[in-house]
Amino acid sequence: MMGRFDRIRITFAVRGPVSWLFAAAVLTGAVGHTGALAQGTVRSVHNDWQIRCDNPPGAQSEQCALIQSVTADDRPNIGLTVIVLKTADKKSRLMRVIAPPGVLLPSGLGLKIDNAEIGRAGFVRCVPNGCIAEVIMDDQLVGRLRTGKAATFIIFQTPEEGIGFPISLRGFGEGFDKLP
Repeated sequence: MMGRFDRIRITFAVRGPVSWLFAAAVLTGAVGHTGALAQGTVRSVHNDWQIRCDNPPGAQSEQCALIQSVTADDRPNIGLTVIVLKTADKKSRLMRVIAPPGVLLPSGLGLKIDNAEIGRAGFVRCVPNGCIAEVIMDDQLVGRLRTGKAATFIIFQTPEEGIGFPISLRGFGEGFDKLP
């Protein structure tokens, strides 16, 4: 079942680059039997976002996603990847966020856009490289991401300790429009 963002009241700040491995695990759907992950190809860059495409095993066509990754300034081993993609039937848009292993699952994933509370989404599954929160994006969320300057995704390692990951929204609208 897809999550949805429910109201939250939390904010923190960190920033930096993170490995493409997290995004590859979700873009291709899962880690293969051999444990190998496809790297994907950067199709285009839209300011702080990239469109990456891959032809995963068993897929009938190439799959593309709009991606941005960050790490915590003070904890370079803790990263977060945001992936936006269209479903195969092109009728729905999904946002998958991959949080690092060890995230507190019951607390979910928080989201703020330009300091406005959007809400929380639950985690749907964990893989060896992290845990995945997934939401179906409605027009209102897409609109806020298009017009916003920054989004902050919040994860918890304990009920009291939240870590915020600021994601630049520069280029989101342009990248979203070019997403196949």
